[in-house]
Amino acid sequence: MNIFRLAADMTHLISILVLLLKIHATRSCRGISLKTQDLYALVFLFRYLDLFTRYISLYNTVMKLVFLGTSFSIIYFMRFHRVVRNTYDKEQDTFRSIFIVVPCAVLALLINQERSVLEILWTFSIYLEAVAILPQLVLLQRTQNIDNLTGNYVFLLGTYRGLYILNWIYRYLTEPHYRQWIVWLSGVLQTGLYVDFFYYYFLAWRNNQKLSLPQ
Repeated sequence: MNIFRLAADMTHLISILVLLLKIHATRSCRGISLKTQDLYALVFLFRYLDLFTRYISLYNTVMKLVFLGTSFSIIYFMRFHRVVRNTYDKEQDTFRSIFIVVPCAVLALLINQERSVLEILWTFSIYLEAVAILPQLVLLQRTQNIDNLTGNYVFLLGTYRGLYILNWIYRYLTEPHYRQWIVWLSGVLQTGLYVDFFYYYFLAWRNNQKLSLPQ
């Protein structure tokens, strides 16, 4: 494992811990899209089905279990915790997730590396992760309710994707037969969705102002 992959994984983990910290510390999930969290849960669920079929390393197994556990913990708090669930911006979190889930599923059936159930589901998770942040970005744009922890959560998610691009470049240069076009193109698309957010995040940080996105 190279330093870029490790840094990306740790940044991803920190982003989730920041979100859990927000929920526990403030007893609130205001500004957080449940639809995005549901999509990420689907991503992890379908991507990590190989937990039951092959062992790669202790690190790999532990990280997969952590991402699954934390993802469903967040959903539990947002749906069922008697205090937290009352702070959910349900009226604003109205992005129609079906419009990205169905195209991703169709694309996975049509464009994949191997015609097997596990491979198609894995490919579906790659496509879905590329656009799973969309409900969250739309919610932040609608509500303008971006506290520091929520802004840092989204920023860390975008940073994690950027670090994975560096990981792919490194592996391409050091591993002669490393080619993953589906992963690369999906990852570049996903990182591109954060560009606008990054701009306003750094603008707010430079001017010491509250983060807000243009409507």
